[in-house]
Amino acid sequence: MNVSGAYLVTQANRSRDRSTEEIVAAAIDGGVTAVQLREKNATVRERYELATELREQTRTAGVTFIVNDRVDIAAAVDADGVHLGDDDLPIPAAREVLGSERCIGRSVSTVEAAEAAERAGADYLGVGAIYATTSKDVPDTEAEIGTETVADIVAAVDIPIVGIGGVTPENARDVVAAGADGVAVISAITAADDPAAATRQLADTVEEVVQ
Repeated sequence: MNVSGAYLVTQANRSRDRSTEEIVAAAIDGGVTAVQLREKNATVRERYELATELREQTRTAGVTFIVNDRVDIAAAVDADGVHLGDDDLPIPAAREVLGSERCIGRSVSTVEAAEAAERAGADYLGVGAIYATTSKDVPDTEAEIGTETVADIVAAVDIPIVGIGGVTPENARDVVAAGADGVAVISAITAADDPAAATRQLADTVEEVVQ
């Protein structure tokens, strides 16, 4: 599992009429380290079929492939793992299905939730929304938590942290400087004129700060 660097979360309605497969291919060219299939507006069958395609793309490229929410799809396509939110299966139940070899990520926005997720067996955390975002509806209590909360969570847990929510090439440096191991983005790559170049810029920013 590698969730450091640039982590792409797919969302077809942000892709400016380009296919998700095209966006993922460009992100791979740009040095993405992880791809998460989101596509909440697609049917389960559509997500399964797309997951099958993306699994092959990412496996060939040696890129970590995560399925959002759907433990069953992650297991069916042999994804590297699943990413869970508050309304999804609890981490122990997902672990029963996926076993110990696949990774489980958990979305959190507070230190308390981060500590609970780590105790439950999460392998990494998606922390946010750090900045304002239009890619998903975020409750007020989880909106614009800022890099200070990222730093607090980093200090509280011992598993990798991925910052998400309104992250751009311009502010990614602050997120990583706060201690995040990587940055997860939707629009910053998917809606970019050149998704490969946008991915490269994000990946380079993370690498520069980490070094």
